[in-house]
Amino acid sequence: MQTPPPNEITQLLLRWSRGDQSALDQLMPVVYEELRKLAHSYLRRERPDHTLQPTALINEAYLRLVKQDFPEWQSRRHFYGVAAQLMRQILVEYARARAADKRGGGEQKFSLDEALTFSDEKTADLVALDDALIALAKFDERKVRIIELRYFGGLSLEETADALGLSIATIGHEMRLARAWLRREMET
Repeated sequence: MQTPPPNEITQLLLRWSRGDQSALDQLMPVVYEELRKLAHSYLRRERPDHTLQPTALINEAYLRLVKQDFPEWQSRRHFYGVAAQLMRQILVEYARARAADKRGGGEQKFSLDEALTFSDEKTADLVALDDALIALAKFDERKVRIIELRYFGGLSLEETADALGLSIATIGHEMRLARAWLRREMET
């Protein structure tokens, strides 16, 4: 299926925001491929024998998206950003449950670079990274969005800049600051 122009996706999102269920029915097949790319991006960083499959991640994100009563979508970029955030939350919940089952919930220190390369041994890292991102969001939500889109969503610098309506230079600068802050937060 060929992806319709971005403005057509935005129009479907706006109709869905106003309660038009048929818009949601038209939208999901159209955005499924992009959601699949996001899911694959997240899961390719996981260990090879990870039990959560891309389809399950997409389905869970879809269920959470449609549970929202008349979401106020601003654009397709906003929609994909929320979808990326939901997928991150799902993976973190999965990692927290796995850590609780395997290690009794104990946490350990690690580096940001290690946390951004997920594996079975890195489950606690993902949880700690999520905790650090939550702390960062309390005073700088934009940096968190950049990290989510770049590392969890798999977007390039250019795609991230486009998604957030910022320049590539601003994205690079914000990423450097966010990484430094997260590194410091996670090492203390």
